[in-house]
Amino acid sequence: MSLIASVLMLNRKDVQALSIDKKFDAYALHKVVYSLFEDVRSPAEKLASTPSGFLYADHGGDYKSRKILLLSNRKPMPQVFGAYGQIQSKLVPESFLQFDAYRFKVIVNPTRRESVSRKLLPIKTREAITEWFVERAEQSWGFKVMPLQIQVDSNNVLQFKDKVQRNITLAQAQIQGVLQVANRTQFIQSFSQGIGRGRAFGCGLLQITPISEGLFD
Repeated sequence: MSLIASVLMLNRKDVQALSIDKKFDAYALHKVVYSLFEDVRSPAEKLASTPSGFLYADHGGDYKSRKILLLSNRKPMPQVFGAYGQIQSKLVPESFLQFDAYRFKVIVNPTRRESVSRKLLPIKTREAITEWFVERAEQSWGFKVMPLQIQVDSNNVLQFKDKVQRNITLAQAQIQGVLQVANRTQFIQSFSQGIGRGRAFGCGLLQITPISEGLFD
């Protein structure tokens, strides 16, 4: 399956016109990204949480611009997006996912399911997030990380309303470090489909850089 890496750059006027000038307006940014891709899932697939085929990560910016990274199994459609922003895309070579070790950055939704109530509970401290990430990496995502090689850069809680005005609370942590591939097939799936929950709102995109080359330069 071919993968496409893209960068969406928005200037100040674009950000204001699209109503994403608020720092944590997660749903407005969600709408912008989803407008770039044809919806190819059936209602049944959506109910079954079939992956959308694209991921994104907000890199923020300054007063003048905002940068969003995208990874998708099909090309974004700027004509749907309209006259706002500029998109640059390139094909991810198959060789890019054949290295043994990578530096990484990722925004995750760190949660655990409570055994009795089955509710999802946020993981709050940096120490607990690190422990959760190390555990999940080897069990579910196909790579190993050492606790001393992980840095939790931020740990926030976003609150916003979805399209039917329901209140959404989303824990987000930004993590970086070094990973070692343990299961190649599982690792490629993690890169292609994202890791953890919250992927519809900018979580889960593994931004990886092999020792010898970069992807999102």
